[in-house]
Amino acid sequence: MQNPKLTNSYNKTISTINSCKTITQLEGASRMVENFKNLYRKVGYPKILSYSLDNAIQKQYTICQL
Repeated sequence: MQNPKLTNSYNKTISTINSCKTITQLEGASRMVENFKNLYRKVGYPKILSYSLDNAIQKQYTICQL
């Protein structure tokens, strides 16, 4: 990732996802992921970031259900 704003936004989004302890918090993080995708889709960003965020949401969802 070359863009510092993109890197910062991505790291904040991942941190938010990883900090979720409940399904309700995770729903908010999911909206944050969608906002990230919508914002950076316009300027172009590596698709791996999208997959990474989706994977992080799925992983945290599994943890929250335990």
